[in-house]
Amino acid sequence: MPQSLDFSLFLGLGIGLGVGSSSVPGTEATTEPEVPKGREGAMDLETFLRRCGVEPPVERTTGEMRKRMKKAGNEGEVGGVCGGDAGGDLLLQDPLEVLGRDLMMKILSNLDARSVALSLVVSCGWHGVASSDSLWSIKCEELWVGKAHIPRFAQAPGISKLAAYSFSVMDGKRNRIMRDDLCDHVWEFHFTKAAPEYWRNLDPYWKGTSPLMHRYFHPDGSLTADPGDRVWGGHECCYSIVTSFIGDGKIRKHYVRVNRWPQMTIRRKEDWSWEMSNCIYCYSSVPDAHKEGRTGPLVFVM
Repeated sequence: MPQSLDFSLFLGLGIGLGVGSSSVPGTEATTEPEVPKGREGAMDLETFLRRCGVEPPVERTTGEMRKRMKKAGNEGEVGGVCGGDAGGDLLLQDPLEVLGRDLMMKILSNLDARSVALSLVVSCGWHGVASSDSLWSIKCEELWVGKAHIPRFAQAPGISKLAAYSFSVMDGKRNRIMRDDLCDHVWEFHFTKAAPEYWRNLDPYWKGTSPLMHRYFHPDGSLTADPGDRVWGGHECCYSIVTSFIGDGKIRKHYVRVNRWPQMTIRRKEDWSWEMSNCIYCYSSVPDAHKEGRTGPLVFVM
């Protein structure tokens, strides 16, 4: 059964992995042919390389391979036997052992994040290579491209790039909005089609003009608008975030309310931006991925 990226990444964050352990909790049990001792987790080397989009190096598949096969036959190297089967045994060795760390890093850098995450749980040796900051720095940059907001804790001091990637993926699926989310972003405001026509006639969104109206949430619970906003009118506004829970920490109800206006439902978009709306108006967070220090809560929120 395919594992989610979140699950694979969380497994990879664990340090106490057993050498050669490739089992993943939650997978369906399958019956496989018995593997001879010493070949557990073995994979045909050339097949492995080609699956990774890398042509097997010539020196590894010809002269150097013959030397290692001869050595394996003469010295009883693990995985090697005397006779014509020595080459087959060599090709069934751990690719990390055969290729070395540098070449494995190059291979993994060409894989997608999910494939790299799965390689974290192959063994302690693979985990050491696949959890490298230099590898996951690239994956983080690829992940953040086109995203409206980047979580603040993804760049917290001392956090590994693997953890930054994992937490970023999970934060992007978070639907519980926090005060930090409200206050860190600028919000575009417009009326819905159900709003009175008089209000829509004052709204640049419906008139097709710019700039659009903006709203600003503040840590003290107040809400303000741009100077000269014709809809705002200079009156005082406050907001509240209401969250109630049921068993196991599951959210039963979660909404934001401004003054005594109808409560706004909250939606997280695919680009990690926020939208809050009711039957009269809608708030949309303005993308700010470039913002120094990033945005949102300082700690991870489920």
